[in-house]
Amino acid sequence: MIILKFFKEQDFTELDYTLDENQLQYTSNVKKALERIKENNDSKSFAVTIFQDEKPAGFFVLDFGGDKLDLTDNEKSVLLRSLSVNPDLQGKGIGKEAMQKADDFVKENFHDCDEIVLAVNQRNLSAYHIYLKAGYLYDGKSRMGRSGPQYLMYKKL
Repeated sequence: MIILKFFKEQDFTELDYTLDENQLQYTSNVKKALERIKENNDSKSFAVTIFQDEKPAGFFVLDFGGDKLDLTDNEKSVLLRSLSVNPDLQGKGIGKEAMQKADDFVKENFHDCDEIVLAVNQRNLSAYHIYLKAGYLYDGKSRMGRSGPQYLMYKKL
């Protein structure tokens, strides 16, 4: 069973997993994502832990800052970023189920938010298909990211 909760420091030990070079092209590891939030003194970003059977299995960030406006004109949206799942647990549907549950998590915790947006590298086909299966839409918009072209995807809440 997959449950999403706001990140707590005690989650970090099990979230300090190592992503391979291929995955690091497309996402941040948990430590780097948390450092970015701290460095920016970012009160508009919220770290979320993905739990599988009450054990931390993955992570993502919900960012309400200005970066989202690179993907959408919607001020009431949130940018989902830095998604990862522990490599030992990948391939079990954790990421897909977490993305399906992200909309309810956002609706419950951020009542004014009406859309989740994200950017996925066009070469990261497995992530792209996970987002599609979780109900995210791609309507032809792209941008250049740090590792190449990205599909801009969204999900209305």
